[in-house]
Amino acid sequence: MYRRIDANMAPGKSVSELVNGNSANLFMSASELLLQYANNVLKNPSEPMFRKIRRTNSIVTRKLVPASGAMECLFEMGFVEDGDYLILPSTVQLDGLKKIRDELDHERNVILRQREKAAASAAPPSAGPQQSLDYPPNIHIMEQAFYQKLLGQVSHVLKYENLKLQQKARNVIPVLELEEEAKRRAETVNQSSETEIKIDVQDCLLLALLNWFKTRFFTWVDAPPCQYCNGKTTAQGMVIPTEEESRWEAGRVENYKCNLCQKFTRFPRYNNPEKLLETHEGRCGEWANCFTLCARAMGFEARYVLDWTDHVWTEVFSMSLQRWLHCDPCENVCDKPLLYEAGWGKKLTYVIAFSKDDIQDVSWRYSAKHKELLQRRKECRESWLVNTIHKLNNQICNSVPTARKQVLLNRQIVELVEFMTEKTSEGQNLTGRTTGSIAWRLARGEAGSQAVLKMEPYIFKLTDMEKRTSSFHIQYNCSKDEYVRLSDNGSRTCSYAAMVHSSQNIFRKEEHDWNMVYLARTEGTDTAEISWKFDFGDSGLKIDTIRIRIDSKTFENGNISWMLCSDSQCAMLKGTPEMQTVTEMKDEVGFSLTASLRGGKGDNAWQHTQLFRQSTKDTSVSPFEIQVFFK
Repeated sequence: MYRRIDANMAPGKSVSELVNGNSANLFMSASELLLQYANNVLKNPSEPMFRKIRRTNSIVTRKLVPASGAMECLFEMGFVEDGDYLILPSTVQLDGLKKIRDELDHERNVILRQREKAAASAAPPSAGPQQSLDYPPNIHIMEQAFYQKLLGQVSHVLKYENLKLQQKARNVIPVLELEEEAKRRAETVNQSSETEIKIDVQDCLLLALLNWFKTRFFTWVDAPPCQYCNGKTTAQGMVIPTEEESRWEAGRVENYKCNLCQKFTRFPRYNNPEKLLETHEGRCGEWANCFTLCARAMGFEARYVLDWTDHVWTEVFSMSLQRWLHCDPCENVCDKPLLYEAGWGKKLTYVIAFSKDDIQDVSWRYSAKHKELLQRRKECRESWLVNTIHKLNNQICNSVPTARKQVLLNRQIVELVEFMTEKTSEGQNLTGRTTGSIAWRLARGEAGSQAVLKMEPYIFKLTDMEKRTSSFHIQYNCSKDEYVRLSDNGSRTCSYAAMVHSSQNIFRKEEHDWNMVYLARTEGTDTAEISWKFDFGDSGLKIDTIRIRIDSKTFENGNISWMLCSDSQCAMLKGTPEMQTVTEMKDEVGFSLTASLRGGKGDNAWQHTQLFRQSTKDTSVSPFEIQVFFK
């Protein structure tokens, strides 16, 4: 039982009973909840919802009722009984509430200081060679907190192994569609690749799953829209989770006030992946949590990766590449581990990966500056971390078959060898990646225009169905990077490059910060060109009219010219989002459509000419569309 030793600020009767009548842990738990109640009222004094507490709330019964003096603190704040609720009448002055809040805050600080002093006095006299890293005196308390964090994630990732939950995930994933997309992408890439190393269908399936999750399933939430009028909201702090929210592991519930109707909207930060399959919204924690489940449901070996500097993502083991691939569903990015340090400028400390089979410190994969990273790691001793992870892995693998243990051991050895060499960020954030096989880079759409030039020129010809119906209609959605041939039973083809006749200095650019996507000139180039070719000569049909949409955007002095040409004549078109009718190709049996890009200012001139620009979330509108009517 804790006895206060600080007499500088003598607490009132109820706070004194809470401090001296309970263990320090029980006091800290109860006082944290009481402070949350008090601060919510002080921040929102005119809002009735913060002045009402249900006495049978599971959090109240678990944290306040067992603590001697806790309920008395509420009464001293001014709360009164009203049936099943405690309410704070609007007529009550808040001076008493402020007094209790300040006393609780003071007593919590007293306990925290005592704990730090106790830890310092109990510390071993020498930490050996680790002493050079200058660990703080309360390192043992910090290590205990670190250990609890590790245990929490070791337990959490076992949820992904629930077979019923995996089936529930597969029920929302368009499995067959993604598998077909992966096959098409692998075929397209392997036909265009100039090397003998071919891309594996499973790797393409992972890319398809990432893209589906980002563009069609999960939604990022900064501030939720008002649930009453859909207006914009402003954060108002935290509120206590309801029993239903707690059931789905929403340890934190953010509260937002509508700027229009002034009503409140709750935003529970659910940590249960099953619930996230229903809500499919949140921030990086929810994204990585749900995506890791989806990856496991699709049969991938997956890790949940926790970055101590406040980010989360997934790693997936590639059987063809025999290594772990970094997958960030928030960014729709695969195999770019230096994204955070080199791209975002993050000062990484600890990056730990968790799966049903193991726990690994993978910090070194995500840094090209190992010495700097090591100097920032002050939350635990390095020897302690190595020993702790080793012991946890022994416990995790205790029931793993011997053959599987050997597989895991071999992977760990390969992984440790990888960590011994610092990576370079060169090429990781360029439009055309320079790392990995040409097949793997093409599959990710990152090989730039030179690789595209190696592909066979594509020519559109009428299929049997199109000949029978005398029709041709195709659309391209840049967000999904997919053609849909509506006149041929809605057949789909992945990748803009797959149906291009010729291309020079063109690539597909995703702006992850602005959530926009478009075709653009390769960075550093002055001009670019791309064309599509249509040949209907073997059908016996002649063109009557063409309806076409070629949505393009220019900035500064950028210029895009569109030309539609047959063997005998040409027509200049406008790059607008509206459908336009072309009659100049009447009686022709084919044509080519060409876009020429040039101009722009400064270092970003290449971005000042954009084809088919649209939001990454816009999967229903096609900025490129051609419909041909025949005689």
